[in-house]
Amino acid sequence: MEVRIGIQDAPREVVFESAAEPEELADQISEAWAANELVTLEDTKGRRIIVPTDKIAYIELGAASAGRVGFGVA
Repeated sequence: MEVRIGIQDAPREVVFESAAEPEELADQISEAWAANELVTLEDTKGRRIIVPTDKIAYIELGAASAGRVGFGVA
């Protein structure tokens, strides 16, 4: 699943792929947000993404996009 996190006062968003279920990620982020703590997320390659919840502007949890091959227009 693709995760996009917009950070206040940052020109770029954080984008990564996660193997977690959307509900699981939403619960984890909501709990950290309620406690005003850092939220630690992990991508599919095992890297950790640590975000201060007080600086989160938005979060998008979506389906993973399939890889595209070639030059065809779909």
